[in-house]
Amino acid sequence: METRPLVSIVMAAYNSAPYLAEAIRSVTGQTYPHWELHIINDGSKDNTAEVVQPFLDDPRIIYHEQENRGQASAKNRGLRAARGAFIAFLDADDKWSLDKLEKQLPVFVAHPEAGLVHTNVMLITEAGEPLGSPQRSYPQGWISGDLLVDNRVNGMASILRRECLDQVGIFDESLSMGIDYDLWLRISARYQILYLDEVTYFYRQWAGQMSHRYEERMDNAIRIMEKFLRENPGVVAPKVVDAAWAHTYVARGYSRFRADRRWSAAMSDFLRALGHRPTYLPAWKSIIKLLLWRS
Repeated sequence: METRPLVSIVMAAYNSAPYLAEAIRSVTGQTYPHWELHIINDGSKDNTAEVVQPFLDDPRIIYHEQENRGQASAKNRGLRAARGAFIAFLDADDKWSLDKLEKQLPVFVAHPEAGLVHTNVMLITEAGEPLGSPQRSYPQGWISGDLLVDNRVNGMASILRRECLDQVGIFDESLSMGIDYDLWLRISARYQILYLDEVTYFYRQWAGQMSHRYEERMDNAIRIMEKFLRENPGVVAPKVVDAAWAHTYVARGYSRFRADRRWSAAMSDFLRALGHRPTYLPAWKSIIKLLLWRS
């Protein structure tokens, strides 16, 4: 591995102009200088282009524009243009710690078997103030099973080797949500994933973000899991697969009931969970709550 490898940073921007300059400055202020930043304006209707313009004097910053096609398409455009040996991501309304690259890259040097390194995330307010404690994210090693049961890899806080994408492909543009989860799962089948116990990413919560479409999120997760298990038979032990399905169906059942009180759809998912793990306590508790609610 080169001692000072180039890191390609991909930033998809859609109507995030109020926060975009701060996001870009968290890259230009990095203590590690060998990077390029690809900003992809995904059909924004605000003044994103005007905000980016003053930063284009830095030759490391490359600006792309396209019609609105969604995050997967925008990020893939950046990935296709990326020249670095490592890939990182930053959403246009978030920001990095200024030592993010300097902290994460040495992990790859110490562990050549690692395909991806992830860290902790701090939630921040619209004004940039911390919200509670950092979100710790600790799984590491061969973690396909852990990811199936519960995705604890903070996607945007991750850096990965470019060779991972050469092996497993880029984002799946047929998915409306969960594109990071899908890619991390594919990487986890071929590479070890390591964890650095540091906060390097600040995730902003604000009113204009994509709504929490919980049922759609879970529907996409089920598609992702089905595809992963079909394409990677035997990678995850059957007991772990059953645990993953039980957890996922209970989560979708909750989302169906919470959204519009669809009792039958929720009950169907809770029963599916028990089909995979008959003693799964969260499923039994959920069924009891549903029965009490209906009575």
